[in-house]
Amino acid sequence: MKVEMKSSDTVRHLYVHFPFCARICPYCAFYKTRGNAVEVGRFCEALVREVQGSSALLPSTIYFGGGTPTALKTSQLEVILSAFHQRLDLSELKEWTIEANPGSVSARKAALLKKFGVNRISLGVQSWDNDLLNLLGREHNAAQAEESFRIFRDAGFSNISIDLMFALPGQTERQWRDSLQKTITLEPEHISTYCLTYEEDTEFLARFERGEFSVDDDREAGFLEMAMIMLERAGYEHYEISNYARPGFRSEHNQAYWRGADYVGLGPSAFSTRGFERWQNIADHHEYTRRLFANEAPVVSAERLTPEMKRTERIALGLRTCEGIVAHTLEQNQVNELVRHGLLVRRESRVSLTRTGRLVADSVAAEVL
Repeated sequence: MKVEMKSSDTVRHLYVHFPFCARICPYCAFYKTRGNAVEVGRFCEALVREVQGSSALLPSTIYFGGGTPTALKTSQLEVILSAFHQRLDLSELKEWTIEANPGSVSARKAALLKKFGVNRISLGVQSWDNDLLNLLGREHNAAQAEESFRIFRDAGFSNISIDLMFALPGQTERQWRDSLQKTITLEPEHISTYCLTYEEDTEFLARFERGEFSVDDDREAGFLEMAMIMLERAGYEHYEISNYARPGFRSEHNQAYWRGADYVGLGPSAFSTRGFERWQNIADHHEYTRRLFANEAPVVSAERLTPEMKRTERIALGLRTCEGIVAHTLEQNQVNELVRHGLLVRRESRVSLTRTGRLVADSVAAEVL
């Protein structure tokens, strides 16, 4: 299956999926694998070939996600970063993010990323409690996470985001408060706080189905409310349900997703959306590599989106942001009812979630869709 991109179809946002991890986290549902040295090396060559076929890109944002992009060797990262500079027009690039696992960070890698123009780091700390890190299957401890943060600061990075998770099995309010306070003390420019969800094909879902773990909606709302209070008091804008930023440091790449912008995804399992077209690369790094070496497209599926599908996505994603959505896209009786219950607020032609609404954002979205 092949999806053609004409030179006139310029896309401004690029996602690149790196599937390799040193350890497989039991809660993660993204496509990932451990891989050996040969497999990783061939993947890097295949990715360079896919970049070569992406001349219709004029990116303003690039996001390296995974998996663990920093699991690659420094020399492998250099090959890929060089290819991006050689094959793409980066003259309008504003934000280049890479996800980093604290267990795979070094001063040499940080210096290389800085040299090639990566200007934003998303550091997957998840927790500052070592017991919870062990539960999550992370390869780092709290001390390594802090050292990784310092390495990036020393390398000159002035835009660092820290990821945290809440509502973990057995996690106490004290542990969550301490993780938030520790993060605030480090003064990152951006903080993401994600509620644990039990995803298909994960070890955590299997344990949930066996009754080892449970979900408590009130507890989850309490953790979210604690994050909102502490981070807003510390000067962070709560600009999306899971994201907080110092003024001027919102994620440009993620905001493009939430606003429904076109984007291209490279690497195994990556999605792309352009207009009413959406396609996905095959979620198998062996077959992804084989196809690219055979000059075949790695696309495994494609669909034509309907206006109603686009509208639904726009509402679901837009409601999560502080800007909200245009009011007339919703049924007005529903809007009025949610406003009366204090879950939505009107601001000129738009509606957005109130603080109370943010605590039950999924329920509000389900009500209006």
